[in-house]
Amino acid sequence: MTEQSSKSPSNPLDDVETTLRHIMTKGKDKNNLPPVHLWNPPHCGDIGMEIRADGSWWHAGRRITRDKLVRLFSTILRKDDDGQTYLVTPYEKIIVHVEDAPFLAIRLDRWGTGEAGQTLRFTTNLGDITAASKDYPLTVLTDPETGEPAPYMRIRGRLDAKLTRACFYELADLAVPNAQDNGATLGVWSEGVFFAIGPSEYGAAQ
Repeated sequence: MTEQSSKSPSNPLDDVETTLRHIMTKGKDKNNLPPVHLWNPPHCGDIGMEIRADGSWWHAGRRITRDKLVRLFSTILRKDDDGQTYLVTPYEKIIVHVEDAPFLAIRLDRWGTGEAGQTLRFTTNLGDITAASKDYPLTVLTDPETGEPAPYMRIRGRLDAKLTRACFYELADLAVPNAQDNGATLGVWSEGVFFAIGPSEYGAAQ
């Protein structure tokens, strides 16, 4: 499919963008993001918004090629307790169909050393930077059929980033045995928290 810009005179995204640019000049939280957790608009719509597994954003079957627009929209993403992800403004919620995770973790930076002093910070494809911690955990799921690991990092709220293969390999290089299970699993330390990432034989294979 040929990639096309989603911009058009009658595009409903134009209204969302205009509203968002207006509210971005007002209150933001400590992370310089709109306070989407405070907004509970009554109207909810589905205009064919989706985020595919490769991190690309699409509207009505056309890829959104304006990076600034995607980054702007990413600041008002919210996943509610119904399991659905939305673009949220004070006036409406728009359903976003997420194929895997809304973000990709593309970079890992290590600060400090040791169990107490090490911090692992992840940068997403849209510029979010989050340190793995008790409140922002690392989770590695395993495909029951293939046995392949699927690593995720909590970014904000209920929103996760899936680690790219390169990022996960960097993480695996930092893995140490888990003392609580006699080294049966491997994991990493960040902000004083141990996160298991897989069985020890998987780590040794790397």
